[in-house]
Amino acid sequence: MKSRPTILCSLLSLLCTFPVVADDFDGTALREKIQAYRVSHELKIVDDLAGLVALPNIASNLEDMDVNAKHLTQMLEARKFKVQFLRGSGGPPVVYGERLTDGATHTVVFYAHYDGQPVVPELWQSDPFEVVMRTGKLEAGAQDVAMSSLKPPIDPEWRLYGRSTSDDKVSIVALLSALDALDSASLAPTVNIKLLLDGEEERSSPHMGEILKANKNLLKADLWIFCDGPMHQTRLPQVVYGVRGVTSVHITAYGPAVGLHSGHYGNWAPDPGMMLAHLITTMRDRNGNATVAGLGELVRPLGKTAAAAIENAPPVEEALKYDLELGWTEGEPTPLAERITRPAINLLGFSVGQVGAKAKNAISPQAKAVVGFRLVPDVTPEAVKATVETHIVKQGFHIVHEAPDANTLLSNGRIVLLEWKLGYPALATDMDLPISKSIARIVEEAVEGPVVLTPSLGGSLPLYLFSEILGAPPIVVVPIANHDNNQHAPNENLRIANLWQAIEIYAALMARLGE
Repeated sequence: MKSRPTILCSLLSLLCTFPVVADDFDGTALREKIQAYRVSHELKIVDDLAGLVALPNIASNLEDMDVNAKHLTQMLEARKFKVQFLRGSGGPPVVYGERLTDGATHTVVFYAHYDGQPVVPELWQSDPFEVVMRTGKLEAGAQDVAMSSLKPPIDPEWRLYGRSTSDDKVSIVALLSALDALDSASLAPTVNIKLLLDGEEERSSPHMGEILKANKNLLKADLWIFCDGPMHQTRLPQVVYGVRGVTSVHITAYGPAVGLHSGHYGNWAPDPGMMLAHLITTMRDRNGNATVAGLGELVRPLGKTAAAAIENAPPVEEALKYDLELGWTEGEPTPLAERITRPAINLLGFSVGQVGAKAKNAISPQAKAVVGFRLVPDVTPEAVKATVETHIVKQGFHIVHEAPDANTLLSNGRIVLLEWKLGYPALATDMDLPISKSIARIVEEAVEGPVVLTPSLGGSLPLYLFSEILGAPPIVVVPIANHDNNQHAPNENLRIANLWQAIEIYAALMARLGE
């Protein structure tokens, strides 16, 4: 077997590409004070996170989410925040906290979310809502460490396991710990700080739009920083200036009214599974490039700074291929950082008949699929819907948006039912804005090393809501979780080193953005 390519081998060349900002007195003194606080409070910080993760946080269970919101209120009020709940027409509350700084002329809102993905407990090594410390990755044979036996300094390569340890309760604890560190050092933030803690981000924040509209004055700010998502695959911090949008369509194809013997009727009665499979494969080529006419032409060209950031990004492809056991990647040799600036079309699910011991020689009445689209700037959900439906018609299909009756089925040939979940568009912040450059500089100083500047995160967040409703303040993502955190999956985890570095980064942003 090939030996694992190391992502970190690129760091020496990276240092030539991303300059390390020279220490000045203020930056050095700040960093040392934050680190000193963290070193002397490691057990408290871990305990704060463990206590928060112990609260089940599936957004559909409103009683559990209210418990989370009350717990967060106590945590924020202990840090001198004025707290209130912002509610829409349903769902859990958005927890809003405000802490003003005397003399500050700028306001920054830090966004995080306290809900998590649903869990299937039997797929977890341990209780999803009980933090377990382990000596590393489970896949590498990590051993459990009793929480009661922890002593500082905690090994930075150890990991905390539990739902939302990394997505996204760690961001909340890191932000509050950063404030604790500043307070301990008698260092006031240089900006007014607002926190917006979402309770249903994992459900695409369905009530966020109405909450933002109802609280526009309360949420006025000069900058939004989203604290969600992973660091770069090199383990380097990254500053992200955009996110992909997302939309999807559920497709149903129709065959005979009842299941038919595949010998008596095979290659005479239409097979809906085959029809649907053929249709989906016309939407993209074997390298993952969209072949829906008009879709690619909508893509906004990358600016010079964004293109340069992609070109200068450290290579991760070979190491990722090894870790994921991939013999090839779509679009290679184009790097991952460039691929996620293009629209993506993926088959999220396909259902027809049965497999294994339940398989039978029959033509099914229906086949169903879910096709997902990841969007980039100027490729809107509405544009995807229009171009995809035009494409489907050109493939010889009749489209319906409600289940067809017998007359419709008899009057048309190939019929597909389309049910769209339009989602939301992508968002990109100009990397050449002064505030964009300031954030990158501050993070570089905070970590004393290189930072990866990323035009777009691969995942999706509803940032467009904040931009459109609140008057388009700059929005930047400063993610802090380890990239291999099993996000949305069983055995979600957080590498301790990422928590320590997050505290330093967030403290630096709070202390330096208003300078």
